[in-house]
Amino acid sequence: MLYLKGHRNSSFTIRLAMEDLCSVPPKVLFPSTNQTLEPALGSQITLNCTVRLPFDPHCNPVLRWMKDGHWLGNESSQYTSEENVWFHDNETEKFMSSLLGVNLTSEEDYGVFACSVRNTTATFTLQRSEAAGHVSAVLAAILVLVLLLLLAMIYVKCRLNMRLWYRDRYGELEMNDGKLYDAYVSYADSPDDRKFVNFIMKPQLENRHGYKLFLDDKAILPNSEPSADLIMNVSRCRRLIVVLSYAYLEQDWCNNNFREGLWRLLELSQRPIFIAFESQYREIAHPAINLLRQHKNAVTLLLWQAGSMSPSSDFWKELCLALPRKVSYQGIMGDPQTQLQEDKDPMLILHSSYLEYRGDPHPEGDLGVRRSILRGPPPPRVIGTDGSQALAAGVMEEVQLEESQRNEIDISDLGSRNYEARTDFYCLVTEDDI
Repeated sequence: MLYLKGHRNSSFTIRLAMEDLCSVPPKVLFPSTNQTLEPALGSQITLNCTVRLPFDPHCNPVLRWMKDGHWLGNESSQYTSEENVWFHDNETEKFMSSLLGVNLTSEEDYGVFACSVRNTTATFTLQRSEAAGHVSAVLAAILVLVLLLLLAMIYVKCRLNMRLWYRDRYGELEMNDGKLYDAYVSYADSPDDRKFVNFIMKPQLENRHGYKLFLDDKAILPNSEPSADLIMNVSRCRRLIVVLSYAYLEQDWCNNNFREGLWRLLELSQRPIFIAFESQYREIAHPAINLLRQHKNAVTLLLWQAGSMSPSSDFWKELCLALPRKVSYQGIMGDPQTQLQEDKDPMLILHSSYLEYRGDPHPEGDLGVRRSILRGPPPPRVIGTDGSQALAAGVMEEVQLEESQRNEIDISDLGSRNYEARTDFYCLVTEDDI
């Protein structure tokens, strides 16, 4: 019973108007906004369109695709479509999803794709990329890898040349140290070793590279103790080279106490150089070889191989790297290594005052006639009868004539000549000479 302003028997009707669920616009879940994609030509891409809408059994919404404003039909083989429908747990909402596969085989396949349901549209814009990012990255990586391999090959082939160039340009100079020789070469007194040292090593190092060698075919450590001659000779040299052959290893000090001898050599010379022959090196079971392998950081071990005879082989490059840097100066007289020491060695020459350099008065060396320094013997002074005086006068004229003939070849500048072309100006004086 309803009461309305005192009217007990009055009644009325209430009508509820339900909204048409089929006209409610759906909610686009994916894509949330318009998407722009840049797939590569020749690839395949799948476009996903998912919407949510109210469920009504009387409604039958359809999700369709368009390209550039034109509906896509099933007659096109380059598009594939797959649709899925599912409901919410309480069956109040309905979800629809459509997957469109696009094969990008030509420029015409790119464009604007749209999925539409109940006047609601979601768009996908397909654009062709200027260059595929992965392809460019892969090409760049391959290019870098090829460049690294090329640099590695160049380093392996030219590493010794680059090290020689760097050493000759920026390496430390070993000059003004009182040394007369660049290397002290110790080898065994055998035919093979003599041929190797005198006909291969010496011409190559001295004539081609300008080094000066001191050769010694005697045992450098006859009693495991260095002799006075050895100490003096090695002290005159900047490096020590040992030709380690079969004949050399047969010496007593190599068989008995090579380890102690090696320490002696390390004290006498910095980083001695040992040259072994490859044909013998692999067969020698001598303890000296194993000791040198263990101390590679303190010594330089070089192998003479079949191709080492060539002047441009790696053997000579490694040997030159182990030897001191050579310096050549133009316009300087004498040995540039001892030029600043007035070109003399007081330890080897007793009276070296005549070696003092006083400058070259003439730029061309021995050319020109200058005042006489060396003269002939003075005429004899004879006191006696007139005959004796006449004889003495005749002898004096004869001596003067001979002196004038001798002076046709100018010897007046022997004390100041240009000795730039000299190869060995040192006189080794021994006790027997004194």
